[in-house]
Amino acid sequence: MKPPQDTPSPATLENRFGLRVAAHLTAGAQDLPHDVAERLRAARVRAVARRKQPSSVRVVRWRPSALVQGNGHTAVLGFGGGGDDALDFWARLGSLVALALLAVALVTVNLVQSDNRAADEAAVDTALLTDELPPQAYTDPGFLQYLKTADDQPQSTQTH
Repeated sequence: MKPPQDTPSPATLENRFGLRVAAHLTAGAQDLPHDVAERLRAARVRAVARRKQPSSVRVVRWRPSALVQGNGHTAVLGFGGGGDDALDFWARLGSLVALALLAVALVTVNLVQSDNRAADEAAVDTALLTDELPPQAYTDPGFLQYLKTADDQPQSTQTH
């Protein structure tokens, strides 16, 4: 079994490729006329100078109450950090109040739905228990079987 070989990182491979291309271009540049070689040298100097300059970074200033803030090259969720502690306090308090109202609303909706469901089931049960049976119910074999088994059971288990 072969021992694991270290694979070079992509940056190392990129640097090696760049060095090989540069060496190949340098070897080919010796055969070029003087004016073409000078234009290539000037273009190379401009490219290297442009590469060494830091890329322009757009800095965005956020209000202290903003929830998303720019932090260099990243976006950060926060409550500001702009320096005014009073605004930070009110922003946090407003968020907590909104969260509490949302929780109260969800609990209220759950309770109302539970009450409505219970009221609907009670109405159906009341209608079934207080309504008179239609004549077809007495001819139903399942209902007759229920009456026979209900008569065989003691009275204490029939009442709910």
